[in-house]
Amino acid sequence: MDLDAIIDNVYMLPAKSKDSLKAGISEVTYARGHLLFKVNKISSDIYFIKKGMVRAYAETPDNEVTFWFGKEGDTVISMKSYVHDQKGYENIELLEPCELYQMRAENLRRLFNEDIHIANWGRKFAEQELVKVEERLIFRQCRTATERYKELMATDPELLQRVQLGHIASYLGMTQVSLSRIRAELK
Repeated sequence: MDLDAIIDNVYMLPAKSKDSLKAGISEVTYARGHLLFKVNKISSDIYFIKKGMVRAYAETPDNEVTFWFGKEGDTVISMKSYVHDQKGYENIELLEPCELYQMRAENLRRLFNEDIHIANWGRKFAEQELVKVEERLIFRQCRTATERYKELMATDPELLQRVQLGHIASYLGMTQVSLSRIRAELK
C-alpha cells in the first residue's frame, strides 16, 4: 500500500506537514519468519505495512497466543514501548516477506512538538488504535467460537487464505481441532 494512502487513512494532513512526516520514513524489507519486535525488548521503531502480513503473539508456558494480525496499510507498533519506553510484551512475526515503511519513534515525537497537524494526526492514530483494541476485546469476550469464526469469514476472508490455521485458531481463542470442527460444520 502506498505511504500517502496509509497516512491519509489516519488523518488528512496539509502537504507541508505530510512531507515533513514522510521525510523521516524509510523503506525496509524482511523475509518471512523475521521477528520485527521481540518480547522483553524496547522497540523504538514504528512500521507501516506496504506489503505483507504479520502477527503479534504472546508466549505462555504451553503455547503461543496470537492476538493480532496486520496486513497492507496497518501500523506495527509496540504501544508499551512507544508510550512508556518500556519492554514490550509481544513478538511480531512476519508471516510473509514484507515491505515496510519504518519510522523512529523519537522522530515522530519531535514532529508532534513541531507541527500541530502532525500532532493531530498522532491523536487520530491513537484513537483509531484504541477502537481497534476495544473491538478485538469485545470480539474475543462476547461471542461464541462459531460466531467468532463466522465474523472473521465475513469481515476478513483474505486472512483465512494468507494465514495458517493454527494461528487463526489461536487468534479466535480455540484449538485447531475445534476450528476444524467448526469449519466442517459450516460447510
